[in-house]
Amino acid sequence: MAIEGVKKVAEADFPTRWGHFRILGFEGVVAASHPGCEPGCEKEELVALVMGNIHSAAPLVRIHSQCLTGDVFHSLRCDCRLQLEMALKKIAAAGAGILLYEQKEGRGIGLMAKLRAYELQDQGRDTVEANLELGFAADCRGYELPSAALKLLGVSRVRLITNNPEKVAALESAGIAVTERISAEVEPHETFERYLRTKQEKMGHLLELVVNEDQTE
Repeated sequence: MAIEGVKKVAEADFPTRWGHFRILGFEGVVAASHPGCEPGCEKEELVALVMGNIHSAAPLVRIHSQCLTGDVFHSLRCDCRLQLEMALKKIAAAGAGILLYEQKEGRGIGLMAKLRAYELQDQGRDTVEANLELGFAADCRGYELPSAALKLLGVSRVRLITNNPEKVAALESAGIAVTERISAEVEPHETFERYLRTKQEKMGHLLELVVNEDQTE
């Protein structure tokens, strides 16, 4: 994908229970989409929570995709809310960092499609199989806007909190050096164990706890 016209549209003070941030809004126009995802030009929006001095050293950065069911309703079908809170805690403990929150519900397929995928998962499909059956790619996300936002923030080197190698590759290809990958792995729960195994086995996510469980069987 390509993105054009990226700009900062707002900035404000943002106190949270994890500490004091600045909240910034960014937007741009996506010129194309991944195969298996909706084509066309669409405006994308992203929120950045910024804490402390992000220029003295490579800051902690988390790219987090919106998950209404997890982030807002505390669903245990996935580990999204746990990852979000873990990242905010890590940034607060470091005293500096950036959380980039992009509107990519359901790995980019949208909320209603995600709920349809839930129906298929209840019938036995895993998350990848459900997306494919609905006519989508396994993952429709792109990371052009997060990369562009980092550049507008003057950040060229990051310590990235992620289990997803595609996020590392996306930033690197955009000219953002990933000096360290920091695990975003959380304690697994039986309600999302299969979800994690699918991410590990079919999407290449780096998950040591899931592997360790296999080794003890």
